[in-house]
Amino acid sequence: MKIASSLLLGLLAASILSAPCRAEEKDAKGCQDHPVLNRIPNYWIQSCVNKPFDAYKFMVAGGKTNTVEGQFWNIRYQPLASLSPKPGTLQLLRNVENALKRIGGAVLATDSSKETLTLTKDGKELWLEVWADYKGQYILTIVQKDAMVQQLAANADAFADGLRTTGHIAVDGIFFDTGKAALKPQSSAAIAEVVKLLKADAGLKVFVVGHTDNAGAVDGNMTLSANRAQAVVQALEGGGIAAARLRAFGAGPYAPVASNSSEEGRAKNRRVELVKQ
Repeated sequence: MKIASSLLLGLLAASILSAPCRAEEKDAKGCQDHPVLNRIPNYWIQSCVNKPFDAYKFMVAGGKTNTVEGQFWNIRYQPLASLSPKPGTLQLLRNVENALKRIGGAVLATDSSKETLTLTKDGKELWLEVWADYKGQYILTIVQKDAMVQQLAANADAFADGLRTTGHIAVDGIFFDTGKAALKPQSSAAIAEVVKLLKADAGLKVFVVGHTDNAGAVDGNMTLSANRAQAVVQALEGGGIAAARLRAFGAGPYAPVASNSSEEGRAKNRRVELVKQ
């Protein structure tokens, strides 16, 4: 009986000591694999970060770095305690590299502990860094390249200042789906400020000018920019502004304010401006 009791106590102690280890091997709350890349088998997520918009410096060729902005993920993986032997650094790097290559990814730079890869999938450009060490852990840092969505609309006073000093002003906070001319609901705050501007100065008349980037055919962009300008005019009329004070015009890609060679520049070029008549 005494031996059995000692054995029971020993087993109980062992189970208590092993419990934290099993708990640690559960994915951290709210963490999951990136949609494009599953984890290596027998691994769990120790921690993760997912931000709608951030920037990261990726290693590229020649010892240089390239800062990429967009949706950001950082996922830290750990091997299960029972996994033996643990994969080495090179094995972990090659696992991620080969998985990305199978779906069209490419390696941009590599060193002894990390690699930078890129992948264009479904029209989205992904940058990925994989870091690994001899203990078997690895970290994925992924940025889906994209320009920041402007959420804060300037107010009526700012619009008035711009029209007074330069004769034109871009209206931040006006949103459309790609290739479409219907105003998205989140444009209402910016439209309300333009209505406020025009009601404060009854004599003010404006051209509402739509602009696009240079992606796609010129004729299509001219039509799209004109239709978007007209959609803004209709929204302003719906806010109580007389049609005689407004005129829509589409400039298409003909008046860029930034280079179209980057997504950041193209995002700046896709805009609606007010121009004083």
